[in-house]
Amino acid sequence: MNKVVISGSGLYTPPYSVSNDELVTCYNSYVDQFNQQHAEDIDAGTTAALAYSSSEFIEKASGIKSRYVMVKDGILDTDIMMPLIADKPSEALSMQAEMGIAAAKQALEQANVNAEDIDLVIVACAYTQRAYPAIAIEIQQAMGTKGFAYDMLVACSSATFAIVNAVNAIRGGTANRVLVINPELTSPQINFRDRDSHFIFGDVATAVVVERAELATSTNAFSVLSTRCVTDYSSNIRSNFGFVNRCDPATANSADKLFHQQGRKVFKELLPMIYHHLDSQFADEQIKPEEFKRLWLHQANINMNLFVVKKLLGDNVEPSQAPIVLDEYANTAFAGSVIAFHKFNQDFKSGDLGLLCSFGAGYSIGSIVLEKC
Repeated sequence: MNKVVISGSGLYTPPYSVSNDELVTCYNSYVDQFNQQHAEDIDAGTTAALAYSSSEFIEKASGIKSRYVMVKDGILDTDIMMPLIADKPSEALSMQAEMGIAAAKQALEQANVNAEDIDLVIVACAYTQRAYPAIAIEIQQAMGTKGFAYDMLVACSSATFAIVNAVNAIRGGTANRVLVINPELTSPQINFRDRDSHFIFGDVATAVVVERAELATSTNAFSVLSTRCVTDYSSNIRSNFGFVNRCDPATANSADKLFHQQGRKVFKELLPMIYHHLDSQFADEQIKPEEFKRLWLHQANINMNLFVVKKLLGDNVEPSQAPIVLDEYANTAFAGSVIAFHKFNQDFKSGDLGLLCSFGAGYSIGSIVLEKC
């Protein structure tokens, strides 16, 4: 069986940042507008008044302070409250392809690999901006990679699942070098008029190069020691947007077509799944949690991360052992843990262990044990 390494990573950060204060100012202005327009129904008890949000509430609930977006125009306009992304002609490179290529170039450079050395491209993310042709095939053509390419969607665990697919392709002999790209364009799916979720997501793109160990020349390569994935169906994190929506005009633009969740149920149901999943993997691999130098965890909610870290490592954990990036980037679907990996692996020495782990919508959990070469 071919040994496999992650030999490079890349990160593309969008050009615009939106602070909590900016979002709250816009949202609270919308609340005033809504409550005034529906004053009679609110007084009659037939419509619920909207409540204000605050930066303090957002940070306490999530740990998020800001987020990056590809397009800021429209988001902070109370009459629009969504990014105004202009449509492109079919011959132009898509926004997700642009984002993904920027991250991929960094990953290729770090891995000392050229685009033509890649024989499989996997684009994995929460949403793709079209059904077909695959964004991965578009990137393949634009970058000049070889072989084949495909898209895959597993929401919060897309990239770990894609890395596992890449590892299996290499071990099975169908590829030698795989480029896994995560162009997370999540801002168009945010309901900026929903107090409980308007602050959650941000845009970003990440990428990693996965290749046969004997081909790797990078000085910062990590061996893949163990992989594990699990899914268990739940509607508690959901987005119903799709091409079928147009077939029912009465509900085509209803709020459930955008991201929505039942956060308390997610917290209660998903955490035990994560603990069981990791305990089982560590037992099978005969690894103790304290052997890990670093945990690169999913970046959705700081409170959930703290629970996972405490369960694995106890109370006295240094922040550097499980770095947080969601304060700056917000929830970027799976890309958050790759951001953490990209930013916080340079101090690893040969033999050091790290855990790359995602969890969320699906429910889905993906975990990868890495060892510095």
